[in-house]
This record gives sequence, C-alpha cells and structure tokens, in this order.
Amino acid sequence: MLLSELTWQDVDQLDRDTPVIIPVAALEQHGPHMPVFTDSMLLDAIINQAHPSFKDDALLLPLTWLGNSHHHLDFPGTVSAEPRLWIDLLLGLVDNFISHGFRRIVVVNGHGGNDVPGRQAMFEVRQKHRERKDLLLLFATYWNLVESPQQSISDLEQNEMGHACEWETSMILHLRPDLVKNHTETPDVAFGNSFQPAQRAWTMPDRSQAGHIGLPAKASAQKGKELLGLFSQGVADLIQRVIRWNGQSWEG
Repeated sequence: MLLSELTWQDVDQLDRDTPVIIPVAALEQHGPHMPVFTDSMLLDAIINQAHPSFKDDALLLPLTWLGNSHHHLDFPGTVSAEPRLWIDLLLGLVDNFISHGFRRIVVVNGHGGNDVPGRQAMFEVRQKHRERKDLLLLFATYWNLVESPQQSISDLEQNEMGHACEWETSMILHLRPDLVKNHTETPDVAFGNSFQPAQRAWTMPDRSQAGHIGLPAKASAQKGKELLGLFSQGVADLIQRVIRWNGQSWEG
C-alpha cells in the first residue's frame, strides 16, 4: 500500500501490525561519471521491484531523498543534512507512526553515510519507548541484505559496495544509461585497508579526489539488472520476515 495514495481514514483502518516501510537515501556527488541522484534512483527502483511481494501487507512511505552526506560536501551538487538534524528527522518519522499505533517499522536505506546516524536514530526511538515490548524497529541498508552477490553474478569483480563503483554504475547503466558518462575511461580507485579493523573517520577527498571508490570501468547493464534483482529480493525477504514476526520473540 502506498501511503501517498491513501486517505487518513484508509490508514486509520489498517491493522497496527502492518509493517511501515520508510525508504531513505541521498542526493550527493557520484564521481565524474554518475548523477548526483544515484542513491535515491537506485533505492526507488529496488523498492518498486520488491513492492509487489508485499503491496497488500505493508504501508510504504515516499522516499526521503535528503541524507547525511557531509563527507561529500567538497563536491558541488551534494545536498546534506547535519548529522544531528538527520537523526532527529528520522527519529521523528518513526515516532509519528508509533504515535499512530503502528508497531513494526522498517527503515530501508540506500546511502552508506546514513548508516551510522540511522542506527543511532532507531536506538534513540527504542530508548524513548523502552517500556514497550511489542515494537519492532529495524534499520537495513539494502546491499547488506544479500550475502556475497558474486556467488550469483560470476563476473562481478568487486566484493563489496563502493561509491559510484562497479555495482552502482552497473545498476544505473541498466536503469538510465543516458545518465552515465564515460565510465569505461574512469580509473579504478582502490578501497584500501586504512587502519582496519579500526574505523577511520574520513571525507571523500581523503580517499578519492575524483569522488568515486571502486571499479566503475568494469560495470555493465547486465550486471546492473542482476544486482537490482538480488537487492530487491533481499528487501522483499526482509519485509516478509517482518510480516511473519509473532510480535514477541527476539528472533525473526
């Protein structure tokens, strides 16, 4: 069910165990070869492809395109909310639906920079309602819902999501090839190990002057079609788990 097409009376008649799905992404630079709306375009396509599997059983919000992208602000065209502001925005969205009585809320994320503040927002909402035992609050980044895409797509060369990389460039090549510019001439930018397993704070110029990380020259529309299918299935499977949850157990 699309929230944007319902009246408030329609929403009020829903079972409060109906999962509420909140897609969040970003508007930020994606290297010299990719559009700034990449993250939002990809998540929207993934959600739309997954939607038929739960369209009668879950309430889907319009995509929130504003994300936390401060690490990309050296590149014109990036639009970013301050981390605390973005946490409060997401916290408020989730809390709105809790106040309306909904108990199962899933934030589906399409931008790596949203991951830490997004999990913080969900943590804070849970503490605010710590007496509740019936809430299921989830934050999921779509590419983490699928284990080892290389097992299904044998010619993938990257083994993880980068930025304007083989994976993202392939998916945009499938969706909107007219928006990709000379990706085959875009040089590789290594992921690097930095100080792992510690997590180093960074801005994009620390890692890439061009604004991308990964292997965009290895991208293809066919890889993109297969990746979109895998990631859409990952989202669909998660929502089905939420629908099946018994309302009490820790496992799902």
